[in-house]
Order: sequence, then structure tokens, then C-alpha cells
Amino acid sequence: MQTENDKPEPFLSHAEPVLSVKDVAETVKYWHEILGFPGHWTWGTPPNHGGVSWHGTFIQFSQDREAAERMRGQCVWIRVKNIRELYQLHQDRKAEIVMHLEKQPWGFDEYVVKDLNGSYITFAAPATSGEHKSQQLPAPVRTLGRALTTDEYRKLAESVGWSGTQADDVLQQKLDATLFTAVAENPETGEAIGCALVLGDGLSFFYIKDVMVHRDWQRKQVGSAVMREVKRWLDANAPQGALVGLFTGHGLAPFYQQTGFGEAFGMIRIIDRSQLG
Repeated sequence: MQTENDKPEPFLSHAEPVLSVKDVAETVKYWHEILGFPGHWTWGTPPNHGGVSWHGTFIQFSQDREAAERMRGQCVWIRVKNIRELYQLHQDRKAEIVMHLEKQPWGFDEYVVKDLNGSYITFAAPATSGEHKSQQLPAPVRTLGRALTTDEYRKLAESVGWSGTQADDVLQQKLDATLFTAVAENPETGEAIGCALVLGDGLSFFYIKDVMVHRDWQRKQVGSAVMREVKRWLDANAPQGALVGLFTGHGLAPFYQQTGFGEAFGMIRIIDRSQLG
């Protein structure tokens, strides 16, 4: 018998504002081309409903000229990361910025854009105590796409505390299966000090794994440089609409978000041969 305590609790995953607009197609085009939202869709011919998305942010639009005029001035508040880069993007794309980026008394850096329907979009991020200055990539380090040897892979894995018992031939098969490997190396020695492997079908799905930086080179922007090398390769080689995935802990999410990754729901299954008959 199910008791009151056994009942599942409600779980709210996200909210999507639905804005009344004069023209759905033009609104979606504006949010995509000017505000930079990569995900976009419309419904109907001609469109009477649509929406945009970017990482965990989703906005819908419903065509209703009368309501759109009556609700001019409606506002959406969006929390972002790397707000200065987004602010620069909106400046470059000539968005109508009606309040420039500045720190607010409530502890957020914010700026406001007015869209073509007269709606106000506030982009906000927790204010920093000062300008963030990342440590620059050490001059000798270079990143490139090249194969890793099994010895290089093992040295990197051991330095980050990953233990493995794969035989050399099995590990070599794993490395041979990659579509692309980004490597950071010290040109003075040729030593690999960081890497990231890209696997997939080469058409619709790509998977990034084994992102490693040698412990002696961590916190020196080597990992960021490796991921930028991966991004350059994907931008040049992955077809339009391809899905790129990776698994990471919550603490590393901000690191990967720097190169355009967003959080997503998913499920996994690990094959356990010991459970098979």
C-alpha cells in the first residue's frame, strides 16, 4: 500500500517563457542571427509559433499582433556565463543595447537588449570582484592534431591518477579508432603534456573523451588550448547539425562551457560482463 511518504515529489526541470510577437519568422530570425541563439524552430505555414534555445535557455514565440502591441516592454532575464564575450558579440551584431554592461547593486553584471518587438532581454552574470585575468598559455607550449603513442597516453593517464590495465594492443586499437586527437606538447622535448580524443561516426555524432593535462602543466591554460584545438577541428569537419557530446563532473562544467558545451539530460549503461550468464 502506497503511503503519503512514498509518493514521488514533483520535479521542475526548466521554464520557457512564451512571448507574444507580431511576426514569428522574423522574431526567430532576429534571435538567431542577432542575439546568437543557435537552436531555432518554427511551426505552421506561415509560422504562427516558434522558439529558440541556447544551452539551458529556451524561449517560445506565439504570433498575436494585438497581444504583442499590448505587451510591449515585456522582459526576460537570462543568466549567462562569459558575459563580456556575449556583450561583445551583441555589439558586433548591432543589437539595440539600451543599457550597457555594468555592475548592479544586487551583485550582478547586467546589460539590456531591446528586440524588434519591443521586448527587453536582460543578460546577467554574478559580478566579479575585478577583471578576471587568466594565466596565459606558456610560450613553449603548442597544440596540434596528431596521433598519440601508447606510451604517451599511459604517461598522461598516470600523471592524472587514471589507472589502467589495458594491454598495448587493446590501447592501440582505442587510439586508432579516434577521428581526431588534439595534443599539447612542449616543442623543446616533443613531450605530450595534454590531449583530447574525438570519436564518432564522422557524420552525425561526435564524442570527446580522455581530456587530460599532465599534472605539472595544470592550471596553465593547457586544457583550454587543447579544447580550442578540438573546437577548430569540429567547426571545420563536423556537418551542420551534428551532435557533439562528452561526460564530465559538475565541477568541470564551466570549463567545457567556454567552448560552447551546455548541460543536457542523458542516460548511460556500463557493460558488466560479470553479470552475463
